[in-house]
Parts: sequence; structure tokens; C-alpha cells
Amino acid sequence: MNTQIFLSKPGVLCSAGTSLDSLWETLHTKNQSHIKKTTTITGDEYFAARIQDDCLAPTSGRYDMKIIRMEEAALNQIEKQIQKATEKYGAHRVAVCIGSCDNGTQFSIAGHREYFKNGAFPSNYQLEMQGADYVATFAAEKYGLKGPAVAMSTACSSSACAIIKAAELIMAGTADAVVAGGIDIASDTTLVGFNSLGAVSENITNPFSKNRHGITLGDGAAFFVISKEPLSSDENVFNVKLLGFGESADAYHMTSPDPSGEGAKKSMERALKSAGLTPEKIDYVNLHGTGTKFNDAMESKAVDAVFKDYKVPAGTTKATTGHTLGAAAALELAICWKAIFDTYKNGKTVLPPQIWDGVQDEEIPALNFIKENTEAKVYTCLSNSFAFGGANATLIIG
Repeated sequence: MNTQIFLSKPGVLCSAGTSLDSLWETLHTKNQSHIKKTTTITGDEYFAARIQDDCLAPTSGRYDMKIIRMEEAALNQIEKQIQKATEKYGAHRVAVCIGSCDNGTQFSIAGHREYFKNGAFPSNYQLEMQGADYVATFAAEKYGLKGPAVAMSTACSSSACAIIKAAELIMAGTADAVVAGGIDIASDTTLVGFNSLGAVSENITNPFSKNRHGITLGDGAAFFVISKEPLSSDENVFNVKLLGFGESADAYHMTSPDPSGEGAKKSMERALKSAGLTPEKIDYVNLHGTGTKFNDAMESKAVDAVFKDYKVPAGTTKATTGHTLGAAAALELAICWKAIFDTYKNGKTVLPPQIWDGVQDEEIPALNFIKENTEAKVYTCLSNSFAFGGANATLIIG
């Protein structure tokens, strides 16, 4: 990449932390107490990493629903950076790119049940609530941003694709700064839907283990201000750059990844080429690591093929945050951002351990998982996001 792309300190919200710093602490304590069994409207029970409703304030948006309450809480953390970008470039030069799989699913089952029972939707239901664009529209409306407002929905790679699109808007000269990231919720509709695919684990997810049985879903939001130059000399605002990115499309199956890992491998290789880096220059890999049989197997093969004899420190953080779907890539990139920032500020960081039972699956390559809190100097991070339909995306920051 010839264009410099700067990432602000992110605004973060999930069940494991209401800020980047509190999430970072939870990751290191291996605390999973926030992942609880929840009963859906169908009466089924699942483990989920949900944010409690009483932790969220009513929103200023046109529709007061949980996902927008979450979005506003995360955006408020980067409000000063958004204001600086608007003051410097003008509202017409600041865009919005947000990834999400949600389209008002909080109201979907309940609303349709009432419709089929009474012939009409509830009085608080509006069709626009279920418009895929509303998460982007809300951010633009909240801050009066007049640049393009784009919602990306590529399942679990949604926010990675949103961040890539943000960089492309800047590189193309369409925008000078972009509010970019992702948000999603583990609504009843989402939980029931993923369970119908046989993808939800009966216990808290156990990624890469021989004993893995699926995902644990979670609520999450993470947003950056991405810009073509630093907007502030404040060391707590801009220090990290997007160095490169890569994408690929398996087109192998509607939900299952290509078991060979070839699509994931291409995504990582393209990101490294974009960044002008060799695999040995990567200090940490945040794995997609969903805990499903097929994803973990193909990702292990792909990482092993790309990094070969270099055993790069790696781990997935989804056993702490839950799989936050469209928000996952942005949330995990925020974790990478923190590792890099701490290295520059303190000379080192402490990489968070992967939580699993440690039972290696002999049928897949063994990766160099971070077993305990590990001190390291982290200058570059690679983060993977692999979605339904083989929509693969890899981000490198440093």
C-alpha cells in the first residue's frame, strides 16, 4: 500500500468489556463469567456472550433498539476523533463504513409472531428497523456526516470488508476520513438460526480442540476513525496504521468453508503482498477461530501453509468475547491495535492467551497457540475473518 492509512484508538463494547482497556483486562484474566446460558423466545437455551440491557442507555436514534444503543455507546468513545475529522476535512469528506449481519432481528421473531396472531405488527415496529443500511445511516445522522454511508454484510467478515472499503475510499480520493467498524447482536433470531445449522456449541466454545463442537455467539461493537493523516499529536489517538489487506472468495458452499483452506491462504498472502511484508515480519496472528469443526481445520491448514516453519504466535479471542459475527473483525482488530500501542508506549505488551482445553486435533496442523499471558514486542499483527460462502478477509496493522 502506497497510501498511509491511520487508525484511531477504537471505541469498543462487548460483554467482556465496555472499553478497549476493560476488554484487554478480561482477556488476560481468562474470565468467561459473562458468557451465560440464555433462554430464547422459542424456549431453547444457549450459551451467549450478551450485553445486559440495563447497561445500555436509550439512544438518540430514530429507532431505540439494542443494536443502536450498543452502537451509540461505542461511537461515543471516539466522538472527539470524529469531530476532529469533520473540523479538518468537512462533513462531506467524512464517510461511514459499517459491517453488520443484523437487520433489526431483535424484533423479528416477536413482531412476526404478533402479525400471524393478530394480523398486524406491534405498534413500535417499523420496516426500516430491518433495513440493512440503518447501522450506517444512524452514525451518519448522529454526527451530520455527508460522505458515503455504506453498510457491508458479508457475514463474519463484514467489518473487515467495511474497513477495507474505508481504506479504498481514502485511497481513491472519495473521502479523507471514515468512521469504520462493525456491530452485531446475538438476538434470539440469530441464536435460533445458527442452531438450525448445527453450529452452536452446547458448552462454551472450545476452539481448535479435538473436542470442539461449535460457536458461542455474542454481542459486540468496535469502531475506528480511519484517516489519510494523523488528526492529532495526542499519542492516545493516532499511532497505528493499516499496512495491508487481502480478500478472497471460495464460492465452495453456502455456509461451509473450502476444507482445503485455499481461500483463507489466498486472503493472507494477498494481505502480506499488499503490506510488502514477509510472514516472518508478523508478530501476532488473531485467528478467526470459531470453534466449528470445519473452520478451525481449514484455518489451521491455511496458517500452516502461509507461515510454514515460522511458528508465529497465534490465538483466537472468541472464547472470551463470543463470536460477534459482523462485529468480530473490528473487535479483534481493536485487540491487535492495543497490542501494538502498548509495545510502542511501554516497549512490550502481554499477548492474551487462547482459552481451550489444550487437546490437539491430530488431523490438523498444530499452531503456536498462546497458552498463557505472554510478554512480547508486537509491531505488526495479522487478523483473519472468514465468513459464510467463503467471503475471506485479512487485515494487517502495525
